[in-house]
Amino acid sequence: MKPILLASLVLFAGCAKDAAPPTSSTTPAAPAAPAAPAAPEPVATAPAEPPPPPAPPPPPAPVIPPYTPAADVPEPVRAAVTAADRDDKDRALDAGRHPAEVLAFFKVAPGQRIGELFSAGGYTTEVIARVVGDGGKVYAQNTKDILERFARKPLTERMAKPAMKNVAMVEQPTETPFPDDAKNLDAVICILNYHDYVWQKVDRAKMNAAVFAALKPGGVYGIVDHSAAKGSGLRDVETLHRIDEDSVKQEIMAAGFKLDAESDLLRNPDDPRDWNDSPRAAAEKRGTSDRFTLRFVKPGKATKPAKPAKK
Repeated sequence: MKPILLASLVLFAGCAKDAAPPTSSTTPAAPAAPAAPAAPEPVATAPAEPPPPPAPPPPPAPVIPPYTPAADVPEPVRAAVTAADRDDKDRALDAGRHPAEVLAFFKVAPGQRIGELFSAGGYTTEVIARVVGDGGKVYAQNTKDILERFARKPLTERMAKPAMKNVAMVEQPTETPFPDDAKNLDAVICILNYHDYVWQKVDRAKMNAAVFAALKPGGVYGIVDHSAAKGSGLRDVETLHRIDEDSVKQEIMAAGFKLDAESDLLRNPDDPRDWNDSPRAAAEKRGTSDRFTLRFVKPGKATKPAKPAKK
């Protein structure tokens, strides 16, 4: 019995040894720190819109050269040109165009009925309208082509002014420039545009005959235009926008008009007459070209309105 008991004790002791936990002389490791939470994924956003561009600066105010009408200009004409409510862009042209002296030379006066050929945007039209006043009438003629190309918007805007209430915008061919009711006019005026009728192939004989018919006896046909070299005829009408004044005289007198007077008002003897004086091409030279100013009249004695019969 003793050998069997001894073997069992030995086997039990070995099993107990295998089951015992190992021992160590080192310090146990500290527990691991918890893992940091993962960073959130970025959320896609629409790119910020760029700020609107700054508003462009307002255009500079036009430089207005000093201009004072001559002392002998009639008061109604002077008042029209110096009116405080005229636009600065118009005033900026006055020193180069002398509107008061020109209209005085053409005998424009209150109460008259005036036709204007090629009124364009209405610079001269407005001054005439102010002179003739409520008792007068102005027929501002343009062709459909001129209105559509550049004149309709500025002239329409100008027509909103109280001073323009006596103006009729006329859209008619240049050869028949005025409506049927434009008869016995006191004057027809054409400022800086007669040369255009040549390169535009206008039948000028027909146009001048229509002007003659529209005027009353003694009525004025006033012309201002840029001078071409003497003897050049119609050569420079399109390239330089100039015309020989002798050609203008011949054409208008052929229609039955008499040359009544000439003025040196807009003459510039220093102008070589070899540059393009259209508004865009002339740039800083605008208003300095040599220009002729001619006053023609329809022969015959001007008739005065009949006095109303006494009751």
